[in-house]
Amino acid sequence: MWDRLAASDPGLLRLTAGLRTVTAIALTLAVLAALRVPVPQLVAGAMAAMVSTFAIREKQRGQQAVTLALGLPVALASVSLGALLHQLVVAGDLFFVVLIFCAVYGRRFGDRGTALGLIGFQVYFLSLFVHATASALPALYGVICVAFACSAAARFVLLPQTPAGTLDRLRRAFRARLAQLISVQAALLDAGPGDVEKVLDDLRAATARLHETALMIQGRLEDGTSDAAVARLLQRRVADAEIAAERLGLLLLTARSAERTDTLTLHLPGAPLPSGGELPVQDEATAALRRDLQALRLLMLRPVGEARGTALAQVRNRLLGYRDEENLPTAAPAVQDVFRGLGEAARAALGLRLALDGPQDDADDSPATTRSREELDAEDAAIEAGEEREAEEPEPTGLGRPTTRAAVQVAVGSALAISGGELLSSQRWYWAVLTCWIVFINTASTGEILVKGYRRLLGTVLGVVAGIGLAGLVGHHTWTAFALVLVLIFAMFYTAPLSYTLMSFFVTAMLGLLYTLLNTYSMAVLVLRVEETALGAACGVIAAAVVLPIHTDRRTNDLLVAVLNRLAEVTRAAVDQLSGEAGADLVEQARDLDQALADLRAATQPLTHPITPLRSRRDTARYVVALLETCAYHGRSLAATAELLPTHPSIAADPRLRGACGRIVHNIEAIAAHVADPRATAEMKTGASIASMLAPGTLRTPRYGRVTDRVLRHLQRLDEAVSGLARPLGLATDAARPSA
Repeated sequence: MWDRLAASDPGLLRLTAGLRTVTAIALTLAVLAALRVPVPQLVAGAMAAMVSTFAIREKQRGQQAVTLALGLPVALASVSLGALLHQLVVAGDLFFVVLIFCAVYGRRFGDRGTALGLIGFQVYFLSLFVHATASALPALYGVICVAFACSAAARFVLLPQTPAGTLDRLRRAFRARLAQLISVQAALLDAGPGDVEKVLDDLRAATARLHETALMIQGRLEDGTSDAAVARLLQRRVADAEIAAERLGLLLLTARSAERTDTLTLHLPGAPLPSGGELPVQDEATAALRRDLQALRLLMLRPVGEARGTALAQVRNRLLGYRDEENLPTAAPAVQDVFRGLGEAARAALGLRLALDGPQDDADDSPATTRSREELDAEDAAIEAGEEREAEEPEPTGLGRPTTRAAVQVAVGSALAISGGELLSSQRWYWAVLTCWIVFINTASTGEILVKGYRRLLGTVLGVVAGIGLAGLVGHHTWTAFALVLVLIFAMFYTAPLSYTLMSFFVTAMLGLLYTLLNTYSMAVLVLRVEETALGAACGVIAAAVVLPIHTDRRTNDLLVAVLNRLAEVTRAAVDQLSGEAGADLVEQARDLDQALADLRAATQPLTHPITPLRSRRDTARYVVALLETCAYHGRSLAATAELLPTHPSIAADPRLRGACGRIVHNIEAIAAHVADPRATAEMKTGASIASMLAPGTLRTPRYGRVTDRVLRHLQRLDEAVSGLARPLGLATDAARPSA
């Protein structure tokens, strides 16, 4: 059960965020209740504790403490201005717009600027919500100070969280998700014709979840490790394990079909299994394969303290032995490939265990295991001797800076929301402003804002229904209402990264209880909440579409060009190293490619959302992203293979690979140029298939005796995927042009 929890919530980040926020609020309520403050001040304290907890996002505890200390005077100043401007309608509205602009603009100063801006905005909103006045300021000062103190106690004493601890939990989550992926692969082996499509969908989901965790680990390495060499080693071992697991899935798919499986099958939802997914013959080799998949899963899950003993060592030795041709069972070539993939996955598991848990007992090692350890030690030494690559990219200035543009847009949208909100209600117009503010957080295009506004409105409508029921059940039982508020707040933070609609649902249901506590609950208030939310979302969309707009097409094109550029860099650098040139930091370049692809995937959500009316455009976007994920897999695999070159005696540089790579890199750059400027004259090149270099006699090496065969297969798949990208993006190959 712990492994399931670790896999469902990598790093326990959502659980920690929810528990910490609830603890801070509960502690604040306990202190204030002991002081016998009235209910409105209890509500204000709960809201202040919530914002002072979730606003701070820095990873280092010292930085968190500084930001929390700076946030207190910001909160006191904000609530003071909110109370003093309460009766000055025009001045208060103008100041609110200025405050919103400054809060969003502060995002350019990193996590601290974002946190202080968020605290300033939310505490001003708090003053409006509880109708703060100048006479109530001394009491509110005390309440806010108590809330910040309780937030500090929850963060640093009751539920402390360190970067190293978070990284350790993420590594456990990676192991758990790796084991889940292997379980799905084992299910694929036995799936009947009627079940194979469902298992294939599970395989895609498990592969994507593993990749998500790998990216999370990479984002925490710098803060979670004290040594840069250790960070690079762990990054490499995680990448190796991910690639080996993904390749094992592809080999299993190929073993089920009559032809080699296209990598796109693993990344494109709805793609059928080649040849209908025929069942393998149930022979001795298949039974051994089923047994060894479960053994590999066991090795992945067992922590170092439980992974000792002769039995597990023998299992590990058997799996690593499949890296030698003489140890492969008698079976069809495709099934033998799966056993080879098992050997490579076991080697990646050994490297991951050594990187995570340190040296282990090697008394029961077989010659194959000893050789794998020696290879890993040589790689470790090469990684420790490497240097980090630092690249600085020029930042835009003026209105071209995203934070400046967003600040202007949200200020204009908020002004519209204030004007429209006042027409709906002179008392609760701020709900429209809050919605307008929220839909701009973590969005960068008009389409993203539209989708986020729609999700917030849907969650609000459903939350109103829940709020009506909860308010009726609670009645005037104050502490029962506060207990339910804590439950809803936990649910809000726990589900926020998963579903914005669910988060909005829990927020609105919680507000129904807060209105009950303030004796302002009514059906009209909750209906007004829906109206103000719809108005705020509409104002946000209008501002994003009219003021300095960044259309979804433009943003996705920019991100697509970035992905293609990163792909070209990784491919060129990997093949150059495999051809005998000096090495580069390929793992870091592969990480940059993965991050660029993750940004593109997030930006295409408005295009692939189920409610989009442009069905063909949605299918095209999904197809392009799936092709890019396929390209990224082959790029990562090339980079990982090239990193082995300096330390593996069985891998030799081959200058002929550079010729096979030249056309691919040219075509990637041609597509990038066409996407950036449709008038560009760059053209796609065609020629002999890279697979032709695999013909007998072309490379005088055994099929698996050297790495050149695998590299050429990755290049062949990458060439096919890049050519496939040209068609949906409107770029024809030179063979398709009339002049050709």
